[in-house]
Amino acid sequence: MKPLAKDNSITPNPANFFSLPHPLPIDETFLPIIHTSQILIEKIISVGHTTPADQWYDQDRDEWVMLLQGNATLAFEDGTMTDLAQGDYLLIPAHCRHRVIATSHEPHCIWLAVHGKLQA
Repeated sequence: MKPLAKDNSITPNPANFFSLPHPLPIDETFLPIIHTSQILIEKIISVGHTTPADQWYDQDRDEWVMLLQGNATLAFEDGTMTDLAQGDYLLIPAHCRHRVIATSHEPHCIWLAVHGKLQA
């Protein structure tokens, strides 16, 4: 995001959410779009990536995630599994242990994730 001008206006500097680095990175990629002490909005690129079998995400903040491209499967510690396709989204409450057990190679997965206090 561009810094504020002296008159506090922002000069538009558009970016395309679907643009990808070339070549695609080997590791899953997390690209912050907006990051403050209250919220993190990020783009995630996954190409066949999974969370290691012995690892769980256990985040301090709620996470709202939307899969904009590709297919993925999430597993939750209670045994629930959720398949996601393009356009699907869900809210994962803080400290709800989860992991990614599958992401598609082609098309690769592009996620929009919002982390913060998202529930009352």
